[in-house]
Amino acid sequence: MNETQGGDRRRRKGLDNPTLDDVAREAGVSSITVSRAIHRPDSVRETTRNKVEAAIAKVGYVPNMVAGSLASASSRFIPVIVPSLSNVVFVEVIQGLQAQFDQHGYQMLLGNTDYSMQREEELIRTFLGWSPTALVTTGLRHQPGLSALLERFPRPLVEIMELGPALDMNVGMDHEKAGAAMADHLIARGYRHIVFAGTRLESNYRAAQRYAGHRTRLEKAGLAAPLMEWHQDSHFDLGATALDEVRRHHPGVEAIHFVDDVMASGALLGAQRQGLRVPDDIAIAGFTGLPFGRSLMPRLTTISSPREAIGRLAASQIIDRLEGRDPERQIDVGFALLEGEST
Repeated sequence: MNETQGGDRRRRKGLDNPTLDDVAREAGVSSITVSRAIHRPDSVRETTRNKVEAAIAKVGYVPNMVAGSLASASSRFIPVIVPSLSNVVFVEVIQGLQAQFDQHGYQMLLGNTDYSMQREEELIRTFLGWSPTALVTTGLRHQPGLSALLERFPRPLVEIMELGPALDMNVGMDHEKAGAAMADHLIARGYRHIVFAGTRLESNYRAAQRYAGHRTRLEKAGLAAPLMEWHQDSHFDLGATALDEVRRHHPGVEAIHFVDDVMASGALLGAQRQGLRVPDDIAIAGFTGLPFGRSLMPRLTTISSPREAIGRLAASQIIDRLEGRDPERQIDVGFALLEGEST
């Protein structure tokens, strides 16, 4: 299938979106009963309500919360689903999106999943009920039911931050290659006892992809690739704590590859408070390319990801589709290794 055919396929999907009558037929009840189960669930018996809910999930029906048959034509808002609103990475992505959307008269609605795919599904199902113009989601993994629902979404959809097979359009970078690039750098600098320090890898799977790339390179070089993980959000104090715990559990550690610049910067400052020399006593590397990491002394070695560009390019894909053009379906924004004195 060529790109033009793929774009046409996306634009035609809405023609057979499931209806209230489809749910009624699947559940074996009347359309009025389905409507009551959705809008006044307490007025319907529990057994009937359960049948309706199962039918809704099976056929992929999304209640339209906007009154009027022309609701979808007048909608000018675009939901953007991100895993965190406290992480500066996603703040910059949002800025890139907003700059483009504002120019074309579209408004964003933000949803924060806290790295939960269940929460992502709840948010998206709610937003789809209001007939959005388009949709931006973070990552390529979704709950199975949500993936099936998004396959039927008739409007532009962009999955951001990583690369891979997408439901519609995709903008991001290869996180496994980024992790491998930093591991290669540390090995080339002569380090042989390297620990990866991460947080919440079971849900932050892009960080897990970076560790996978890191591990592959170390194992190829005949080195162990120990991982230490904390089940909380990344922050400065955690970086300092991680520095102490890594050195306690791995006394021979020479370098720590941190999951992001926040933890890496906290560790660097913690090392200075303890009188440790960076990189002589311990080398420290991060990921993201945040300005404050590059302002420390020694400067933090990190991987820079073009965060604002991801948002801007994703918005451009949507605008192009809405204005009848056929945008590039997948955009690899790449990354750059920024070498500082911390390694």
